[in-house]
This record gives sequence, C-alpha cells and structure tokens, in this order.
Amino acid sequence: MTTASLPPRPSTRPDRTWLLVAYTVITGALLVIFEQNLPTLAQSGLLTLFLASLYFAHQWRAAPWAKIAVGAASLLFVLPLVGRDNGAIFDLIIQIAIFAALALGLNIVVGLAGLLDLGYVAFFAVGAYLWGIFASPQIGRIYEGAAFANGINPNLFWLFLAVGIAAAAFVGILIGLPVLKLRGDYLAIVTLGLGEVIRVLATNLTVYTNGSQGITPIGSAPVGPLNAVAARLGFTEDQYNLFFLYFLVLLIVGLVILVNTRLDRSRIGRAWIAIREDEVAAQAMGVPLVRTKLLAFATGASFAGIMGVIFAAKQAFISPESFNFFQSIGVLSMVILGGMGSIPGVILGAGVVTLLNLNLLPALSEQLQATIPNLNPNLDPAKYQRFIFGVILVLMMLYRPEGLLPSVRRQIEMHEGDDGTAVPDSLSDNAARAANGGALTTGRNAEDALSPGLATREENDRSGEER
Repeated sequence: MTTASLPPRPSTRPDRTWLLVAYTVITGALLVIFEQNLPTLAQSGLLTLFLASLYFAHQWRAAPWAKIAVGAASLLFVLPLVGRDNGAIFDLIIQIAIFAALALGLNIVVGLAGLLDLGYVAFFAVGAYLWGIFASPQIGRIYEGAAFANGINPNLFWLFLAVGIAAAAFVGILIGLPVLKLRGDYLAIVTLGLGEVIRVLATNLTVYTNGSQGITPIGSAPVGPLNAVAARLGFTEDQYNLFFLYFLVLLIVGLVILVNTRLDRSRIGRAWIAIREDEVAAQAMGVPLVRTKLLAFATGASFAGIMGVIFAAKQAFISPESFNFFQSIGVLSMVILGGMGSIPGVILGAGVVTLLNLNLLPALSEQLQATIPNLNPNLDPAKYQRFIFGVILVLMMLYRPEGLLPSVRRQIEMHEGDDGTAVPDSLSDNAARAANGGALTTGRNAEDALSPGLATREENDRSGEER
C-alpha cells in the first residue's frame, strides 16, 4: 500500500467551533463595554485575553468559517472599535504588527538559513531614515530650498514603501558580502558590528540625519477616502493617521506571511534549510552558497525596510536611539520565544514580547504606584524588562527549547529520543535490514514504503516548516 492510497487519519482533537465563537464574543463584548471603566492593569489583561482568541483560532480544531469569522471580527471590527475610544490600543496593535513583520524577516535569516544576525535593526533604520529625511523639513535643510521646506509631497509615501524595500535589500547584500564565509559566533559578532555602524552613521551624519536630536515632524500619506470612512465611524481627526496605518500594516503583514509561506515551500526555502542543517553537505549537493545566503539577507532586510518606513510615519519622530543593539536582541528574542522556522510561532512571539514590553509591564507599574504611593522607584517592574525577558528565555531554553509554537520539524529535532527509545543510526539500520532479509523497516512499515517517485514528489510538496 502506498501513501497515496492511505485513508486520511481522523483527528483526535475535539471540535471546538462553538467554544471558539463563544470565547471571542464574550471577551470582545467585555473589552468593548468595560474597556474605559477598568483600571489600567485590568484593561491590559482583558486585551490579552481577547487577543488570545486569535491564537485559539489557529490552534483549536474548529470549522473554517468560525476561524475566518473570528479573525475578521477581531481585526476589522472589535479592535478598531476599541481603538476609537482608546488610541493607545490602536498604537499597540500597530506596534505588534510592525514587530511581527520584523520577526518574520529575521526568521528567514536565522530560523530558515541558520545565519545568526545581531545587526538586523540596521535594515529597519534604513527604511525609517529614508522616509524620515524626505518627509520632514530635514530635506529642506539639506537642499536649502523653499520647495522642500516641509518635506516632499506626502503622496510619494507609496513610492517610498517600494524604495524602502529596495534600499534595505541592497544594504542587506552589502552587509552579507563580508560575512559569507563566517559561521556561528563569528558571524554574530561581525553582523553586530556592521549593524552598529549604521547607528553610528545615523548619529554622526548630522547634516542628513540631525544626529542624536532626531528628525521631526515626519509626515504620512493622506488618504482622503479612508479619512472619510474614519470620520463616519466616529474617529477624530488626529486618529485618521492611526486608522490608515492600522489597515496598512494588516495588509503588509498579510503579504509578508504569504511571501514567507511561499518561500518556505519553494526550492529556495529548502536550500536555506539545507544550509542551516549542514553547509558543506548543501554545497556538495549543488546549493550555491553565495547566492543563497545573500538572498536570505536581502529578503529578510526588505521586510525590515518597508516596516521602517511605516514606523517613521507612525512615530513622526526617529533618532539613532530608536535603532540600538537591544532592538535587534528584542526581535531575536521574538523569534526564539515563538519558535525558529515557524511562521505562526514567530508572530506569537512578537505579540507576547510586545505586549509585555509596551502594555503589561507599564500597566503593572502604574497599578503598583497607584496602590503604593511611596513605592521605591527601584522596584518599578517596567525597569526590569530586560531581566524579565532574560528569565523567560532561560526558562524556555530549559523546558521548551523549540519555542511556544514550533514547527513540526523543529519539535521532532529537539525531542528526538526523549521517550527513551534509541535514535536509529546507519549501523542499527543496516542491522535491521540484515535481520529482515534486506527490507528497511526502521521508522516505517514495509507495506507503507514509498516508491522513489512518490517519495520525491511527497518531499517536494512539503514545506520546510512541515519537515
């Protein structure tokens, strides 16, 4: 019997369609009704519980219509409705989406290709400064012309999204060229140094970047029809930009996920995984190392470049301190926490880290200060963000090294042999063949063995994440 004729295995997980719908409706209604009447910490907890519905929609066994409805209702109805009354939530969700795209880009470099890049935030800075310089009075100071006193035409924002992709990809290739022959710790140190070079240039090229004082105000794209929709929905004029950027980042993150999925299932994705597993063997099998590594650097950098443009438009202010080394470590921690090589895991890691960093810990700090007025400032939880992240990562490495939501391949690799059974090697495999008259039985029943043609076709149909 071949795999092509095997009946599909029934799922052992219970169907939770209505539980998923009920959970989303209840938490969404509570968030909409009580969001303004709860303490800050309770608001943060309720928001976290509601966002968990998106995680459950991915993890639970439920009807496809229920998963689509939960995702659409959460992202297109509940969050904009809550964001109308609380702009901080809108800003938080945009930040989560930006860091999710950054983590997905770094996941290509680290998770798929196995290239430890500690200077990833440099590509983010390239996109941000590209739009920041041209969309602010800084360009007028450079050219000393009245035509650019307030920056270029804001409608060119759409062009600069593409320019940000191209510029960041080009810088990614420039940074990738010197490190092609390096691996492991040496690669990490060199990419760290090259990433710091970009930050130092942003600090010292004061004519173009205004140095440590930063660039402000930075404009954004005017979208008349979308502004009209926001006005009809009750948004104030100062919320129009957040309303526009919210839907823009949702669209771009969706495209980034699509590109990641297609790359993961492509020949390039398999080449990246081959390099990650064994660079020498990959080269022996005909994988072009130079081109494949540079493509990984350029692809990951392009995602950071476009998000840098959006970040500058949202913040309306950028400075070199926005792109320091700890930002790279933060994005890397998102990839590790969620699960290297796993697209949904990386998104989950970005959500968890951003919520802790920008919402839960500041809310806990505010609540403690309100409860204990004379609290020692050194006990402020917001000051221990890096310590808390460090503890979380140590615990993850000890008890769940594959991440919160790992790929199937990664989970098998990290827990191979944990059940007490020996991992089969070539010697035990040959012994099993001899005992079975030459038939291979290790890991697969003889009647389920695939023919070479079916095995090749099945392997090509599977993504790197599934493998």
